[in-house]
Amino acid sequence: MTDTSLDFPLSTEIAMLRQSWWLHDARWYQAVKSRFGQDVANELNAEVMKFVARRVATLYSRRHPVPSDPTPKEVGESLEALARLMFSSMVRLESAEFDDDGGTWESVVSEHFALKMLAASRSLEGYRCPCLELRAGWFEGLKVKADDEVVECMRDGAAACRFRACLK
Repeated sequence: MTDTSLDFPLSTEIAMLRQSWWLHDARWYQAVKSRFGQDVANELNAEVMKFVARRVATLYSRRHPVPSDPTPKEVGESLEALARLMFSSMVRLESAEFDDDGGTWESVVSEHFALKMLAASRSLEGYRCPCLELRAGWFEGLKVKADDEVVECMRDGAAACRFRACLK
């Protein structure tokens, strides 16, 4: 689909919008860090990421509702859709379906542009990833209860970030 007023495909426009939003996020983080310090930047970054993730999940669930008693597969499909909406090609995420026994969803992030950009700007030291807050926002927005944990993190030297969420 092409938007004739801009002369490029809508998907390109959406990709530009995502990149601009993430650029804003990076510049905002740097500004807060410079003015108020790393601890405040980390705290506010996590708070804002949770808010945005919850809002995206809420808006998504209005068009694609998750049943009141969803199956693990239904929750997993929604979470994967949310990741595609928010990250596109900027984050490489692979996930396994929720297993039917314990309702566990495992996901792996093998590339994350934010960590690359933080390293390039010499801001990686002291940075605290807001991953769990973001994921908590998704669960809240979908109205799904889950326990979520980081199994390993690239920020700590792992080859990939691994997460495990268990439905309650």
